[in-house]
Amino acid sequence: MDMLILSINPGSTSTKLGIFNKKTEIKKMNIEHDSKELKKFEYMSDQLEFRYNYIINFLEDEDIEISNISAVVGRGGLLRPIPGGTYWVNAEMKKDLKEAKRGEHASNLGGLLADLLSNKADCPAFIVDPVVVDEMEDVAKLSGIPELSRKSIFHALNHKAVARKYAEVCNSNYEKLNLIIAHLGGGISVGAHKKGKIIDVNNALSGDGPFSPNRSGGVPSFDLLKMCYSDKYDKDWLEKRLIGQGGVTAYLDTSNMLEVENRINQGEQKAKLIFTAMAYQVSKEIGAMSAVLRGRCDAVILTGGIAYSDYFVKLVKKRVKHIAPVKVFAGEEELEALAVGAYRVLSGNEKAKNY
Repeated sequence: MDMLILSINPGSTSTKLGIFNKKTEIKKMNIEHDSKELKKFEYMSDQLEFRYNYIINFLEDEDIEISNISAVVGRGGLLRPIPGGTYWVNAEMKKDLKEAKRGEHASNLGGLLADLLSNKADCPAFIVDPVVVDEMEDVAKLSGIPELSRKSIFHALNHKAVARKYAEVCNSNYEKLNLIIAHLGGGISVGAHKKGKIIDVNNALSGDGPFSPNRSGGVPSFDLLKMCYSDKYDKDWLEKRLIGQGGVTAYLDTSNMLEVENRINQGEQKAKLIFTAMAYQVSKEIGAMSAVLRGRCDAVILTGGIAYSDYFVKLVKKRVKHIAPVKVFAGEEELEALAVGAYRVLSGNEKAKNY
């Protein structure tokens, strides 16, 4: 029996869509939006009707009757911290996504679009493992400054999806495994998974952990404080140096890791140093998570776009292979992960949570 699931992953200038029959992909589409059109909208929630119409057109173009859809699932946004899982889109969630008190972000549209489309299709609306998944132990949240606590903001959707895929491969259950997972993309997050919960992870958004293609990661705090109070840099420049124009971009004027590897192959020593340093910092973070798990780790998993790089994987493996077997699940299938999360509920294998 068919069970059509519509997955929606809104980005800053795009809307990625997927139609799945249970867990099997039928069709994917990446709709690129004109940045000039998007500038007309003051707030992210103002884009709802604009993006909704694009999705309706997509369904019509693919000859998919919306009444045949069994569930709509959207990328989770900047909600309050919650445990991992699949969540019903309810009134309280919609309120938080619209008000965007925890930040304006395109992912906030995921649950709102899912709700609108589910109303038209007369089916359930869900989100799955949003970026604010927080399963950190209390001891992991202390920073050393009482006014500043460590926060759990990371690539939770891909972390959880890859963990479950690995569990299937080794005929086990995610809730029985201890894993260290490193998501290697524009941002980098390294998490300690203990029997189905991510008990510690670096904040991949706002300055923690390894530097990445466009983020600074953890930096010397006292020197950063001096920069903030000097006359050389304004707030906007510093924010971009931390997120967007930090990391590899700050050193090499590019966030394209293929370009960096090409420069290394052409003999550029600076590119080699920066590339190696990023692998070094990722390895060091993996080592830290090994301590969190008391050395009891079933596998170290590398995922995300940079995991396609054999060179980068080799650099990390050299430093962490003593911890546990290193497995590679390159890329990230977020639309699939959303659909699978919804299917777990529709098939009765998991209960949806209330926000």
